[in-house]
Amino acid sequence: MELSNGFDWGQVDDVLLDMDGTLLDRHFDNFFFEEELPRRYAKKHGLEPTESREKLFALYRKVEGELKWTDLHYWTKTLGIDLVAMTKEFDHMIGFLPHAEKFLRHLRAKGKRVHLVTNAHTAGVAIKVEKTGLDHYVHRIVDAFEVGYLKMRAEYWPVCQRLIGFEPKRTLYLDDDESCLNAAQQYGIGYIFHSAKSSSQLPPQRSERFRSIESLESFLED
Repeated sequence: MELSNGFDWGQVDDVLLDMDGTLLDRHFDNFFFEEELPRRYAKKHGLEPTESREKLFALYRKVEGELKWTDLHYWTKTLGIDLVAMTKEFDHMIGFLPHAEKFLRHLRAKGKRVHLVTNAHTAGVAIKVEKTGLDHYVHRIVDAFEVGYLKMRAEYWPVCQRLIGFEPKRTLYLDDDESCLNAAQQYGIGYIFHSAKSSSQLPPQRSERFRSIESLESFLED
């Protein structure tokens, strides 16, 4: 059946879904890396809040696009702050975005193969899966550390395809990161959608390059 989103579910075998900002509320990650971690870094080094944020954000940018960017162990060693323990400390903030669980059940009912593809670090994925039960909804979870590259890298996609076994032209991919979507498009993924409402605490941010979805409920209209 043709949807308003412009595709036929009959043409899709595999669904690749990002985790943070697509299925799970990115408010947790924004709070963690943009608020709480700068506070702890400031306290540890006797910095003013603004100076702490500037120093941390500069460190983030330095490794953006590399595995180090999301590696909790790397940041634990670099900052001297245990990020895995912090993730567990604030796991009460980890949760699904609206309609995400219903969407996942809908995909399974349609007989689609559903895969979680995430840039998140293995340790963080484990905590979020334990908190949400996300693994019960998907056939496989592939984190970037298994692949060896982040999703915005061209090298990621052929490895990911070998691990999962999807046919690009018959695959749907949904993510809130446009650089990841661009790499997937270049690889030939057939159906690409941008998750515009990544955080429950922020307004939607629509893409000018990809079809944006503000609510996963829009996929349930058939």
